[in-house]
Amino acid sequence: MLSEPRSGRLAAWGNALLAGLASPDDAALAIVGEDAVHRVEGLPGESAPVGLTLALGRLRTLGATGLRVALPAPGHPLGLSGPPEFNARALEAEEAVVCFGAAFGLVPEVYEAGPAGDVHAEVVWQVLPVREAPPADVPSLGEAERELAEALREATEVLSKLDVAASGPVAEAAIDAYRARSERGREVLAPGYPPRAVRVLELARRVALLVSLAYGNGPGGAVSAGEMAARAEALRPVERTARRAQVAAYNSIVEERERGAR
Repeated sequence: MLSEPRSGRLAAWGNALLAGLASPDDAALAIVGEDAVHRVEGLPGESAPVGLTLALGRLRTLGATGLRVALPAPGHPLGLSGPPEFNARALEAEEAVVCFGAAFGLVPEVYEAGPAGDVHAEVVWQVLPVREAPPADVPSLGEAERELAEALREATEVLSKLDVAASGPVAEAAIDAYRARSERGREVLAPGYPPRAVRVLELARRVALLVSLAYGNGPGGAVSAGEMAARAEALRPVERTARRAQVAAYNSIVEERERGAR
């Protein structure tokens, strides 16, 4: 969860493209990111995988007016609406994109290719039918922001008692790398997203970073199995809250459009 989910890039820049706020080439470049290539397989009317620009255009002709993100975890079908086959594939990948206005979803399959020392990722998005229904457990931006602040305070208190502060050379290097990325001015979201969505997503990423560091910072002062279990118990709800906030931020444009149409 520390890195930006591929479904987030696809949904954010796909939404910008569908709204006419990004060109097809710019959207495709942003979605691919540091991967080598992205293809889309299983589109109606296509017998072979196609590129992102053609796929997004085809989804638009099929009725898609927006894209939502799902970030499910075991026991938490966040952002999903069914059917079971799609939910199972999305849970295995830990992410998916669900179309708004068309009954299709996309699940990424990631492959590594290239010689040793020059390995790169190739992504194939599998298009599958989905149930057109409200996504599971997605909060509003306001709810997500409040929940993040509260969960972070509670987790910090518990982790401090357990002497599990995110410290040490590995943690400091991760924080420095995060700050460097932020200072380079990398766009947090695609054009068209409200400032609050950008703020919520940034906070969710910071919270996810702290959770990741706390999990990976060794036993710290927690020397017993019971204390280690208490650490996991403290981190579980804040990690869940951060995922919910990420989904709320990525989906905010579609949610606003849906509210306006009621």
